[in-house]
Amino acid sequence: MPFTDDAHLPPGLVLAWGLPTKSNKLGRKPTQSVEQIVDAALELADAEGFAALSMPKIAQKLGLTANAIYRYVRSRNELLVLLADAAWGPAPDRVADAPDWRAAATIWTQAMVDRCDVHPWLCDLPIRGAPMTPNLLGWAEAILKVLTAVGLTPTESLSCALLLDGYARRIASARRDLRDTTTTSVEPEAVTRFLEPRLQELGYMVLADLMAGNQYTDEIHDADVTFGLNRILDGIAALIASKR
Repeated sequence: MPFTDDAHLPPGLVLAWGLPTKSNKLGRKPTQSVEQIVDAALELADAEGFAALSMPKIAQKLGLTANAIYRYVRSRNELLVLLADAAWGPAPDRVADAPDWRAAATIWTQAMVDRCDVHPWLCDLPIRGAPMTPNLLGWAEAILKVLTAVGLTPTESLSCALLLDGYARRIASARRDLRDTTTTSVEPEAVTRFLEPRLQELGYMVLADLMAGNQYTDEIHDADVTFGLNRILDGIAALIASKR
């Protein structure tokens, strides 16, 4: 296949589609592949987090010199595009098999949360525009098919997909942050004993009642995730009904 002129395309896009580019022709026989570079970055991010993703560290992991890695990918930004597509992986097949649009949207959104639980650093990846890589486009197409099938326009469906996407990422990010910052020496009962009289003194009675009933916690339970998602789906349902 001829090399693709990617001068006017976003970084990493051509490589994400498995096409050769003018900029990544190698002057000597390569010892690695782009896929191996991405796999090494994925392992490093899973082990040490997003902050560890430096080109020298990835090169070292593969036994390359710091400069040699740029023979495969031109920049860290280009690598992050490839890494995001690999980490998200294919869209869940169960979306197409769901009994109705609401179940499909729930499966799709929960799958996003679950994927971020597998790769917590996904929450830190910058979003630089609409999906353009194969796997991310697959995720988009999966939910757009569901929503357009019940009467929404493609534009309305895309807006709803963005809403669900944002909710999934925010929940995943909050759960990750709470897991990372949990202090084992803190006793919830001690916090309640300290705060409850102060809340009452300030007249914050709703909070005081919640805390007294052990309902004010720093955990995000599955029921909390479902509650918020159902409110979003109720809004989409109202939009669908208005179209009819």
